[in-house]
Amino acid sequence: MSKVKCLLCPRECVLGSGDRGDCRARMNIDGKLQTLVYGKPCAMHVDPIEKKPLYHYLPSTSSFSIATAGCNLHCMYCQNWEISQREPENTRNMDLSPSEVVRQAMAAKCKTIAYTYSEPIIFFEYAADTGRLAHKNGLLNVWVTAGYINPEPLKEAVTFVDAANIDLKGITDKFYKTMAKASLDPVLNTIKTMKREGVWVELTNLVVPTYNDTREDFAKLCDWVMDNVGPEVPVHFARFWPMYQLKNLPPTPEEVLTQARETAMSRGIQYAYVGNVPGHEGNNTYCPVCKKIVIKRRGYMILEYNIIVGKCKFCNHKIAGRWE
Repeated sequence: MSKVKCLLCPRECVLGSGDRGDCRARMNIDGKLQTLVYGKPCAMHVDPIEKKPLYHYLPSTSSFSIATAGCNLHCMYCQNWEISQREPENTRNMDLSPSEVVRQAMAAKCKTIAYTYSEPIIFFEYAADTGRLAHKNGLLNVWVTAGYINPEPLKEAVTFVDAANIDLKGITDKFYKTMAKASLDPVLNTIKTMKREGVWVELTNLVVPTYNDTREDFAKLCDWVMDNVGPEVPVHFARFWPMYQLKNLPPTPEEVLTQARETAMSRGIQYAYVGNVPGHEGNNTYCPVCKKIVIKRRGYMILEYNIIVGKCKFCNHKIAGRWE
């Protein structure tokens, strides 16, 4: 039986008959590469858009969120490893066609559909069909992704993805190899491509103690953002919690996250955030000009909203994002 090569992500798995890809969600069946997860999400929730996190995209709205089993990365700290690192036959799945996803999203009065929790790249066909149907019905599409995808499918993705939070795990190839069994360059290409093609992009950097938590790490990451996608791209520095294969590490100290945010602002990043620390001043959005709070948050709740027609209420400076 003929072998097939999957060209979806940089792993480019070569599969003999009956073999699965590294992601567990794609298989050579009778000489054809087929997805095992189409229309079979194992998770479905209505979330605040702030949970993704997207802080500059339709705040206070709900996002209909779905995931399937599998992932093309193997992060040692994955918080959703029970679905991302399992085969689809070992998760509890629903039958949910693209049209049914859209119908339920509209019934729940969501403005967006989020493809999240595991990795939308590995359920690409399902996400693409759902995303195009969503557009026809006036809904927008959000990817929460590690960005580990090849250039050709990425060109297709940007035609139906409207906003993305991309996980920039670290800024060295060594970190990616150690932590995720992957490489850095494809992720950087995804960030630049999505930004260039008009997708609203926010970045999340999970700060893992002893692995990517130095001032030099933060400075190098922020300098790359400034040089390649610009100061208006929000960067979220998220607190690590002991999880999966890294239960031996402590949670990220709050002062390290504060330092990350301060480093980002000192390098010119206009919207730097601290995640997973409710009540931290880094939860809020500040106007880069007058420095006043334009969105005050606690967790996923918005306590104060001072943006009018996309501009700071106090000084009229345009705040980057999509607000209506």
